[in-house]
Amino acid sequence: MEKANWSSPVVGFILLGLSAHPRLEKTFFVLILSMYLVILLGNGVLILVTILDSRLHTPMYFFLGNLSFLDICYTTSSIPLVLDGFLTPRKTISFSGCAMQMFLSFAMGATECVLLAMMAFDRYVAICNPLRYPVVMSRSVYVSMAVSSWTIGGAASVVHTSLTIQLPFCGNNVINHLACEILAVLKLACVDISINVISMGVTNVIFLGVPVLFISVSYVFIIATILRIPSAEGRKKAFSTCSAHLTVVVIFYGTLFFMYRKPKSKDPLGADKEDLSDKLIPLFYGVVTPMLNPIIYSLRNKDVKAAVRNLVAWKYFTQ
Repeated sequence: MEKANWSSPVVGFILLGLSAHPRLEKTFFVLILSMYLVILLGNGVLILVTILDSRLHTPMYFFLGNLSFLDICYTTSSIPLVLDGFLTPRKTISFSGCAMQMFLSFAMGATECVLLAMMAFDRYVAICNPLRYPVVMSRSVYVSMAVSSWTIGGAASVVHTSLTIQLPFCGNNVINHLACEILAVLKLACVDISINVISMGVTNVIFLGVPVLFISVSYVFIIATILRIPSAEGRKKAFSTCSAHLTVVVIFYGTLFFMYRKPKSKDPLGADKEDLSDKLIPLFYGVVTPMLNPIIYSLRNKDVKAAVRNLVAWKYFTQ
């Protein structure tokens, strides 16, 4: 393929995926499909109970419902294509399809970064300023916070996707990845990508550094407040309200930092030269983390567990 740009609707890319490891493709197809179904079921149930159970009509569970919906959107933007690639000998995607996938994946990831910081603020107010909690976290406030998270994430994705699709892609059209990931696509550009690299660095600071710092400071105050509670039972109860969120934060950001801890291969043609972990670690981030979120919140939150039991019992008795 000589050249590809946004104005050429027939232009497409070839996704190498795990072509260099054909024995792994069938195994990962079954594994990822199973995980994807668990994601849809687990997060779908969480969304359902946060809507149907009046006891969960609070800011914390409103954010949780947003997180579950976000995880479904994030995985659905890429996993079906990945699964199809495991079974298809020639894995191709149109330029517009690749651009759409880049936009959705980046938007969902950026939104989750901001949303987790919003959830940390909610826990900070609930534990450190419980008397002011109903006023500070009113419905108009927490709805605005959620909308802002989606808007900021979407805006950042528009910027990066636009900068990427405007680049000329000449010569090679092979993406050495499981899906259309922005960093992998940028390697195919035949012009200087300094602006893209700089903007990506700025975005990493905004969506990784700032939220992590905000969450860390919030939990310093939260832990300090919990330690001042005189009774052990009171401390346990207070910590239980934020332990699930803290666990999700550690898994989410831990995976992200691990994924970008080193530069990826600069050779997009040689799948045999690409470290397998460069493909499997993002897959872990994109599948395992959304799968664990509903499990963590269900196991570590008695209100969610009670709501799920009520939903199951209601379905059983109405049959």
